[in-house]
Amino acid sequence: MFIQTEQTPNPATLKFLPGQVVMTEGVADFTTAEQAASSPLAQRLFAVEGVTGVFFGGDFVTVTKAEGQDWYVLKAAVLGAIMEHYMSGDPVLAPDAQISDGAHAANDEDDALVRQIKELIDTRVRPAVAQDGGDIIFQGFERGVVYLHMRGACSGCPSSTITLKNGIENLLRYYVPEVVEVRPVG
Repeated sequence: MFIQTEQTPNPATLKFLPGQVVMTEGVADFTTAEQAASSPLAQRLFAVEGVTGVFFGGDFVTVTKAEGQDWYVLKAAVLGAIMEHYMSGDPVLAPDAQISDGAHAANDEDDALVRQIKELIDTRVRPAVAQDGGDIIFQGFERGVVYLHMRGACSGCPSSTITLKNGIENLLRYYVPEVVEVRPVG
């Protein structure tokens, strides 16, 4: 098994591409070892000293390291944990695990403006941030401000503010003039 790695804009996060499907649908985000109870793969990764976050996308795993840890030391252990998982035949997630599809399905309560914002995020923004090992979830729209939750490599990334302001905010303001600002939420 050959696992490729890619750097992300977040220096604390590496993207691992096992060459196999990781999630057949949706995404999964684990920010603590306790949250990883529903995932044999995430449990293996959190067992590596220095791992503080795990995110699963369709064909990738992003791993976030603790401050002060060195990827030079950590990378081999993370690669070993991923390889061990796929060799074991264990599922990525337990059958009863809750996953997020990450999509922003429009509902009857959404007005046309919110539906347009959600569609732009799903079709233009999310595919781009997935390339960097992350995800962005729509949280709300109020008085011209769009609130977004950043996950995976995007969470805690030093360049996420630039991505929000120069990328996403400009895109949304162009297509939806009612948008005046984009803000991250925790």
